[in-house]
Amino acid sequence: MGRLEYNSSRPPIEVEDETLAHLKVVIATKLRRQESFMMTWPAGAAGADHHSRLTVWMHPSIPLIIEIDTDKSPSLDPHRIERMMGNLNSRGELILDDL
Repeated sequence: MGRLEYNSSRPPIEVEDETLAHLKVVIATKLRRQESFMMTWPAGAAGADHHSRLTVWMHPSIPLIIEIDTDKSPSLDPHRIERMMGNLNSRGELILDDL
């Protein structure tokens, strides 16, 4: 289970390593193009009974740390990256529970 930390203002978001590897490509592509976007995920610890959601504005100038918790880089599926990028581009928001 990897972690994504954005702006160090909250605890890191825990994301499964394979999903995080794909997410890294999508986020890096958008930010490298200087394209900001919203990202939303369920709030609270894994398994907690929370129904709230957090949304952040992803911007190239805000620090981002992606930690994949494995020695080897997970295999990337180009079709999965295309679907993630297509969903993000069509609605302007990356929703982590859809990944």
